Amino acid sequence: MKISNNGINILKQLEGCVKVGDKHIIYDDQTGRAVGANAPLPRGATIGYGHLIKSGENFRNGITEAQATALLRADVAVAESIVQNVITGPLSQNQFDALVIFAYNIGAKNFANSTVVKYVNNPKFHSAVYPTLESAWRAWNKSGGREMSGLNNRRNTEWVLFNAVS
Repeated sequence: MKISNNGINILKQLEGCVKVGDKHIIYDDQTGRAVGANAPLPRGATIGYGHLIKSGENFRNGITEAQATALLRADVAVAESIVQNVITGPLSQNQFDALVIFAYNIGAKNFANSTVVKYVNNPKFHSAVYPTLESAWRAWNKSGGREMSGLNNRRNTEWVLFNAVS
């Protein structure tokens, strides 16, 4: 399976972007603030829909919507792959999309080792810490040890998608 166009559109909404006119511009992932054209790139410099700029990449002139979508699809391939590799049972398209969006946010290693995967792979699984799949899913709502409303909103969107009838 691959993430659907609907899944990509939801991921775009969740990731957000910074644009000037019709161009995506570089922003600081932590603050969401645009980085000036001549300013040094901060740690976490990002463009498009959550693409962390790697050494050697130059996006100083901004990118188009098509380029931003292409970067997102390339970046999301890692999350698609981990979901394909660690989930053992059948999934609906919405479930796959939700799991890919979740894995994209928490990282492949965290996803692979998560209680969420254990529950999805074995509905009879039981955790004393997270008594349900939903509680395990929603537990990924912290950054720096603090609960974040943005992550709560993101987990809610993913959870609703996971349970939507395809």
